[in-house]
Amino acid sequence: MPCAELIAYLDDYLQIAKIADYGPQGLQVEAANNDVRRLALAVDTALPVIAAAAAWGADMLLVHHGILWRSVERLAGPLGARVRLLLQHDVHLYAAHLALDAHPEVGNNAVLAALLGVAIEGWWCEAQGTPIGVVGTVDSPLTELAAQVNARLHTTARVLAHGPARVGRLAIVSGFGADRAAEAQAAGADTLLTGETSHTHYYAAADLGMNVIFAGHYATETVGVQALGRHLAQRFGLETRFFDFPTQM
Repeated sequence: MPCAELIAYLDDYLQIAKIADYGPQGLQVEAANNDVRRLALAVDTALPVIAAAAAWGADMLLVHHGILWRSVERLAGPLGARVRLLLQHDVHLYAAHLALDAHPEVGNNAVLAALLGVAIEGWWCEAQGTPIGVVGTVDSPLTELAAQVNARLHTTARVLAHGPARVGRLAIVSGFGADRAAEAQAAGADTLLTGETSHTHYYAAADLGMNVIFAGHYATETVGVQALGRHLAQRFGLETRFFDFPTQM
């Protein structure tokens, strides 16, 4: 399909212009080709990801973590290498960060909820002014919920069992949400599912009496791009492929 048509659809479907982020989202690198037949999907814009997508013959790489963040950098060093490799193989780069976290259909958190059988009752965890996390009801022993997370996301979650043995209300925010335990509790949750953590957040959860499931930053953010890929394949007949480069983090 025409590249401009696909970009316009993505911009509208993901509400790119309406959701503030830490850097420009949407089309980040424009290649020379005018038609997209093969769409590669990935979490990160890393050199091995770009190389694999190019070897497959991708016309566009759609990622969660793009290459443009808080400030404009020089196109040199690691950033320059990524741009050169994209352009060398004539591959567009499209990024959707918070817009993909927050999407009610193909967003990371909405999809995580669906995978775990959570009935979404609200949104929480604002980032740049947009609520990106979901909260809802579930009825499951904590051990079984953690096992389900591991099976669904192909990960090994770290569980802080500071709350009830049976989970009744789960807050979900993909990526880094370890510092949001108090906010999750204020939203009525007894358990928080997020990606990564650090030592400093152990006692914060303990003090609150909150369960926390840390499933990995990468693992919790694989589901959105894959759901978006399925949506685009069904709607436009594009050939899509998800390139899995887990970081174990």
